Amino acid sequence: MAFAHPSELEFTRFLDHYRIRWIYEPTAFPIGWEGDRVSEMFTPDFYLPEHDLYVELTTMKQSLVTPKNRKLRLLKELYPDVKVKLMYRKDYEQLLAQAGYANLEVQNIRKQDVQEILISPVELETRVRALGRKISRDFRGQSIVLVGVLKGITFFLADLARQVTVPMAIDYLSVDRYARGGEHSRVRIVRDLDYPIQGRHVILVEDVVNTGVTLDFILHSLELRDPGSISVCTLLDRPSRRLADVPIRYIGFQIPNDFVVGYGLDFRELYRNLPFICVLKPTVYAPVAVVPDAQPEPITP
Repeated sequence: MAFAHPSELEFTRFLDHYRIRWIYEPTAFPIGWEGDRVSEMFTPDFYLPEHDLYVELTTMKQSLVTPKNRKLRLLKELYPDVKVKLMYRKDYEQLLAQAGYANLEVQNIRKQDVQEILISPVELETRVRALGRKISRDFRGQSIVLVGVLKGITFFLADLARQVTVPMAIDYLSVDRYARGGEHSRVRIVRDLDYPIQGRHVILVEDVVNTGVTLDFILHSLELRDPGSISVCTLLDRPSRRLADVPIRYIGFQIPNDFVVGYGLDFRELYRNLPFICVLKPTVYAPVAVVPDAQPEPITP
């Protein structure tokens, strides 16, 4: 079923979790007329037949709250026997927490440390599925090698691989992105590939592309091994920070210049297991040291 917003799909999963039957947008109620002609309708998002209750979600923009409140008021005045509930963002997130979404406390993160949830579990699932389909179409009839750059890529690579339908191998490499005594040692491969890639179609899978400096180094290193082709797939992209001109064929989400964690991304090895991607407040990770193509790294004594 095609939903108007990912939050609606999340809500259906909550309802399914508790085996609550639901119907999506079953009824459009006339609430405004110009003469004999209906000029305005109100269609609640869900109807729960076992509770005889309509539910309307208001989670996208605060600017939508006022017009929805007006429509809800008209609906109750015109149809006093109809039970309808307008669910605000706070109510919605509390419900999702009961089904395992946005439950920050059980994920070893304090709610007051989170500035916002940037990408929800459903948005991640939907986008990864789309990327897998596109890769499968682009390489139909061929085999590929997915190369993951450790270790923030772990969850993304696993989910992406399950969506790819062409024959493939999976390998990993790891780089050291921090200065170790000289300009030429700022980026180096510390765990190399086990699988030979000569003549193979390689898709380099990254978690975040920032400046592109590290990615440019990796691409140059892999091109020396004479692959059939190299494409880049990144879960997150920050084009505003780009320094090196690197080609990115597959992009999950473009994000602002914030410190994000979850879905494999960490802060001091914490928060990788969060099922969503959220923005940490600067007070959590400050003070920081800025390094090329990496999220801010905390300065430790």
